[in-house]
Amino acid sequence: MAKLLRINTKTKDISFEELSGKLNLLGGRALTSRLIRKEVPPTCHPLGKDNKLIVATGLLSGTPLANSGRISVGGKSPLTGGIKEANAGGTFSQKMAKLGIRGIVLEDKPEEKSTRVIYLDKDGVKIEDMPELAGLGTYATAEKLFAKYGKKVGILVIGPAGEDLRLGASIQFTDPKGRPARAAGRGGLGAVMGSKGIKAIVVNDEGAPGTEIVDKETFKAAAKRWAEILTNHAVTGQGLPSFGTSILINIINEAGALPTKNFRFGRFDKAQEVSGEKMVEIINKRGGVAKEGCHPGCIIQCSQSYVDEKGEYITSGFEYETVWALGPNTLIDNLDHLAQLDRLCDDLGLDTIEMGNTIAVAMEAGLIPWGDGQAAIDLLKKVYDSKDYLGKIIANGATFTGEALGVERVPVVKRQSLPAYDPRAVKGVGVTYATSPMGADHTAGYAVCQNILKVGGDINPLGKEGNVEVSKNLQIATAAIDSTGFCLFVAFAVLDTEDALETIAKLISAKVGQNITVDDIVNLGISVLKDEYSFNQDAGFTKAQDQLPDFFINEPLPPHNTVWDFSIEELQQAKVL
Repeated sequence: MAKLLRINTKTKDISFEELSGKLNLLGGRALTSRLIRKEVPPTCHPLGKDNKLIVATGLLSGTPLANSGRISVGGKSPLTGGIKEANAGGTFSQKMAKLGIRGIVLEDKPEEKSTRVIYLDKDGVKIEDMPELAGLGTYATAEKLFAKYGKKVGILVIGPAGEDLRLGASIQFTDPKGRPARAAGRGGLGAVMGSKGIKAIVVNDEGAPGTEIVDKETFKAAAKRWAEILTNHAVTGQGLPSFGTSILINIINEAGALPTKNFRFGRFDKAQEVSGEKMVEIINKRGGVAKEGCHPGCIIQCSQSYVDEKGEYITSGFEYETVWALGPNTLIDNLDHLAQLDRLCDDLGLDTIEMGNTIAVAMEAGLIPWGDGQAAIDLLKKVYDSKDYLGKIIANGATFTGEALGVERVPVVKRQSLPAYDPRAVKGVGVTYATSPMGADHTAGYAVCQNILKVGGDINPLGKEGNVEVSKNLQIATAAIDSTGFCLFVAFAVLDTEDALETIAKLISAKVGQNITVDDIVNLGISVLKDEYSFNQDAGFTKAQDQLPDFFINEPLPPHNTVWDFSIEELQQAKVL
């Protein structure tokens, strides 16, 4: 039976609990949100002793199943003030699951600032003071931890932004090549980890007992079908492996939905220069790697290793959202500059979506010029210096920066920055931005599928009809997928394949030894959202927070010249479960 590991970061007390009964059927986001709802006071200070940071593997993580190695991190968000789950790849989840640990709960906080590392292996848990890591970037920290614990460990780590308790701080995970380039980025959870005095968690699965599968033969057969579903779909089997997620740059630009110059326009005239096609061309020319997985068992392979003109590594996990936020959104059209900005975000431990929007707000204020990549790099580097007040402001995200610099045009919902689809031209995902308990979050209900890509249906992205319902259904489905350990990109194939949900039900049934139906999976998603909605309500959120900023309502977006025209009351229908 899977275990829950509790660590009191004040007393260093350690305890294990068996996940029995209904809790044994929860993983990933379902487990983080359930524990937060039950154990964290909704009105507590996010950086105080009553908040908890929860790290949870998916229900199917640790198995040989394709694309099941994602991990969830949860807590009360310092950025939004509400509940938060952030999701990442890397090697950590599979290794943690093989130790029989489903969740790690960091509780309380030390009385004095500390820099500690938690080490997990088959023999137990150690907490070590490592002050020499204080203030280091995630790359230097990972290098030192690999030297100490061996190259085969998985690492979860925060950078200087998390240590300095900045609201935009991420938590980084090392990928199969040992690079801390996979981020649980959104919501500032890196600051929660920093408040607990934990710089890193290291997991070593050597000699671990492995993950229990009750019905191995049924699981094996279902796993084979699952791999076929992913490899046979045009998006997961062809598009993403060929050009990565940045294949979307040209697609969304052509659709007139690529937010440009802080959401003023729907098309970027230099989109081709930062497209997935251009990125692959540069990578191949310079001897980088255009196709690789972000975690063990990934068969979609949409990540890459981007290198400079000398063939030296700069960054990986160079995703569409990152390229857009730091590129078209700020008018920066140089991929090398964008790669350096991505590397800085990973090393500092900052969310790239939040930072891209923050840089655009800084440009709005006249702090640096529009389109100036080097100025953006220099601005972001200020975060390394904990005494640099401009760096502190920037690392707190777009809302805080807008308030500090007197900027009115700040694209956020619940104080979290909008991702890479303008809601006036992709209205299904706009409903998700407005109503997700996480704040503006495209992954919470990715209606880009039906609005633009025509996967899983065809709904007009410029109109209102059908968009509330599709966002609602996708938010339920996503909450369930986030609980399994699956990469969210499996949704493309799931939406278009008749037996996909039934296959997932068979996999879970075989894993846990209970009969799990498709209805059970849907009900799991509903229960997750209920936990999250109720937490936010008790934290003081009202339906007034379920709306986009006024400029989306008042300003038509070229080229379609559409506006955001959903009322708060209409949007509430997306939350009726």
